[in-house]
This record gives sequence, structure tokens and C-alpha cells, in this order.
Amino acid sequence: MSKYKVFVMRHGEGAWTKENRFCSWVDQRLSEDGVKEALACGHLLREAGYHLDVVFTSLLSRSIHTAWLLLEAMGQEWVPVVKSWRLNERHYGALIGLNRAEMALNHGEEQVKQWRRSYDLTPPPIDKSHPYFLEIYNDRRYSTCDVSKEDLPKSESLKDVLERLQPYWDGTIVPEIKQGKSVLISGHGNSCRALLKHLQGISDADIVNVTLPTGTPILIELDENFRPTKPMQLLGDQEAIQAAIRKVEDQGKVKRTA
Repeated sequence: MSKYKVFVMRHGEGAWTKENRFCSWVDQRLSEDGVKEALACGHLLREAGYHLDVVFTSLLSRSIHTAWLLLEAMGQEWVPVVKSWRLNERHYGALIGLNRAEMALNHGEEQVKQWRRSYDLTPPPIDKSHPYFLEIYNDRRYSTCDVSKEDLPKSESLKDVLERLQPYWDGTIVPEIKQGKSVLISGHGNSCRALLKHLQGISDADIVNVTLPTGTPILIELDENFRPTKPMQLLGDQEAIQAAIRKVEDQGKVKRTA
């Protein structure tokens, strides 16, 4: 029997998604479609009669902006928004800024799929010669973290994401849920996948094939021991959700010309 309900969602489409680039820790805002997705998500939750007590986001604008828009659409702008780097997107290291389709052409679609979706494969680390290194590590937001800038990741596997996320889940988010609060996590593709792997008990092999569309709320129902009582539910028009998943999967494929 379900005792707790938690909402998890990948933020609305980001500006770099349209360019099919590895965004990761580069602070891109939502695209026009991403704004629409966030608002639509809020309307969906409101029409379903859900209320929120607290929203957790990463330190990246596209995650925060999604939360703001969602709460506005729900008419619940007063709900607290709590931010942490531990919900940031996976750090793609030296791949940041590169085009996924071009990478598939140069390295093969399977290699790109492994970089994007595998559990324990870590991309090459970012270094000071990378064009986005200073933009990331000189950003003042990372002086607010519970670790020093020097100890922030330079590249991550999905396993690494789960290892830095789980203490935050256990120590900060779970206590709020245990108080009976309705919680939504506005995260990223990989921070959400890492959390879902943990909550749903998804195997290391099966997580490769888990793809999350942008701007789609996922309902997780848990028992008193925080074990799932039923499969996760992607809320909304199911045909549109499947089309959105295929769109995300196609980002890592070579573009076919007629």
C-alpha cells in the first residue's frame, strides 16, 4: 500500500537541446518550447488536483525556471523552492558543448549511447583548456556548495551522479516527505534517471534503456520503507510522451539525409 507520493521531472527543453549539444553544467535557459512544457506540466498537475509543499531543483537555471513556471501555472507561487548542486545534470566532462549527432557520426551511435545512458562509463574529464571550463568553475553559484570548488566533479558517470545525489535525497528530501509534505523534484535527464534507478530498483544494465522526456511529471508511489508500490507513472498524453521519448533517443543518432 502506498504511503508516500513523490513527483520527479526532467526540466523543460533547454536552449541547447535544439542544437543537440551536451549541455551538462553550462547554464543554458529554457527554449520557447521548454517554457511551454513547464507551464503545461503545471496545468496538468493543477487539473489533476495535486498540491505541492516544496520543490527541489538543481543550481542550473533551466531546472529553477521550470519550477517557477510550474508553480505559477498551479497558482502556488508561494511554495518554497530549494536548490542544490547535488541535483545538477551529470557532468559530461570534455564532451560538454559537442553536438551529439556529430559525435555519433565520428564515434558511432552505440558509443554515444553508452556515453549518454550507461551506468558506470565516465567521459574524459574537462580541463582548463576547455572553452567552458572557466564559465563553469568561476560561476559564483558554486561557492555556495557543501563542497569546495576544487572538489566538484570534472566528469561523471551515472553512478557518480547517484553517489553525490543519494546523501541529499536521504538527508534533505526524505525528511520532508516523512513530514507528509508533497514534494516535486525538478531535475535533469540524468539526475532524475539516477534517482529513479535508486527508487525503482532498476538494474545497471536496464538503466541504459531508460529515457526521460522533457517537461513530463513522473509520479512515484512508495511504501513506509520507501520501496515502490507500483511502476512509475509518466503523467499526461501517453502517445505524446512516447513521441517525446523517441525525440530524445534520436539526439544521439546520425542525422539521415534524403
